[in-house]
Amino acid sequence: MSQINIDLLILDFDGVLTDNRVYVAQDGQETVACHRGDGWGIKLLKNAGLEIIILSTETNPVVSARARKLDVECIQGCSDKAEATREIIAKKELDPTKVMYVGNDMNDSEAMALVGHAVAPADSHPEIIEVAKTITKARGGHGVVRELADLLLSRS
Repeated sequence: MSQINIDLLILDFDGVLTDNRVYVAQDGQETVACHRGDGWGIKLLKNAGLEIIILSTETNPVVSARARKLDVECIQGCSDKAEATREIIAKKELDPTKVMYVGNDMNDSEAMALVGHAVAPADSHPEIIEVAKTITKARGGHGVVRELADLLLSRS
């Protein structure tokens, strides 16, 4: 995988940058846990010139807040991730074979099929594991992007 040359990394949020759980307080406020190592991995990848986008089905302030903190573009409320991925690739005039998509569940499947490098966290839905070219050792929310950064930026 260290030989992969990509121009864009698209990340699902829930189940990739989180462990797919949501914590709900009595007042309805939702929170999630994110891995700080993923933040570091994103920084490393951005410093290497890689563009990163978070693509989420959810419309939730927690997703926006994390994207702002990571200084990455965020598209939320996406009901059709395949169409959104097509639009992103066309708008940015990218070669789809140089796009990596990291997803964990069935709503990521069609988008993953459109790109050259489909990646799934270790605990992804079994059908997503089948679609993925790469399966991380890390589970969602436990350093998936940090692992990818190490693989993509390795010199060996």
